[in-house]
Amino acid sequence: MIQWATGGVGRAAVRGILDHPDLELAGCWVHSPDKAGRDVGELVGTEPLGVRATADVDEILRTDADAVIYAPLLPNPDEVAALLRSGKNVVTPVGWFYPGSREAAPLQQAALAGNATLHGTGIAPGGISEKLPLVLSAFATGVRFVRAEEFSDLRSYHAPAVLRYVMGFGDTPDKALSGPMQKLLDGGFIQAVRMCVDQLGFAAEPRIRTHQEVAVATAGIDSPIGVIEPGQVAARRFVWEAVVGDEPVVQVAVNWLMGEEHLDPAWTFGPAGQRYEVQVRGNPDFTVTVKGFQSEADDDGPEAGIVATAAHCVNSVPAVCAAPPGLLHYLDMPLVSGRAAAGLGR
Repeated sequence: MIQWATGGVGRAAVRGILDHPDLELAGCWVHSPDKAGRDVGELVGTEPLGVRATADVDEILRTDADAVIYAPLLPNPDEVAALLRSGKNVVTPVGWFYPGSREAAPLQQAALAGNATLHGTGIAPGGISEKLPLVLSAFATGVRFVRAEEFSDLRSYHAPAVLRYVMGFGDTPDKALSGPMQKLLDGGFIQAVRMCVDQLGFAAEPRIRTHQEVAVATAGIDSPIGVIEPGQVAARRFVWEAVVGDEPVVQVAVNWLMGEEHLDPAWTFGPAGQRYEVQVRGNPDFTVTVKGFQSEADDDGPEAGIVATAAHCVNSVPAVCAAPPGLLHYLDMPLVSGRAAAGLGR
């Protein structure tokens, strides 16, 4: 196994590889020259692993490894294509969950050339946004609507540069609404909605409806980017919907709040608190609430959702390595599960 990048997901993935009985770390690519040459264990907070990080892409391409967990902040299709052509299977949480034919074509060609497989996975999108609604929909007939929605307090997300400059927190509403976040999210979440539409068989319109909203602070709010002042963006909501006529049939939504106080509009998580929520309307109607992936605001440890994202990648590797070459999505995957903890497995 090779780990590509050692941000939050990358560090958690390395730990996950160490915990998995069928995987072994063989290499690690890092973006920062300051990390190059250091033992990967030092970078992720474990004992020395005997594997040195490198910033040399060619060295990674030459490394003998079955698979790469590709986890940069932003995806680069050329990098993924090069990894596939080098014969390495790629599992990634940053895209290609259910790509359209135009986006898939060059990577499909690279995968076939290298006899390798590409699989996009993760948590939202890449798991709870499409895999979980589809699995749960099997408990209903006559499905009319599915929804997957995230409710998260981002005061536990300790990535200030991302929060401010990518996600738009602390900015003016106009700048946040016109900033890069909608476009960055659209790629993955539109794929999630389309996967649900196709698998459930809805006669939905080709275009996915999207909209976003912001809430601003009415008083100072402590956050990982410092104090968010009155009038600055302190909460964001994004929605993606497929419709049949005027009726929504698939909806995926994200609610990111810097706490529940001093917001205008006065958004809250509701009595259920932080969670992922999956709703199916059919026969019967039901809603499933998933808690535990969102850390509390005062938790200094790694964000639970980041660890879960990495785990989904790590646990998918054996199935991806066993699959035929090409692009692989959930609809063609076998059951993927975790593995027993050390001392409890066979």
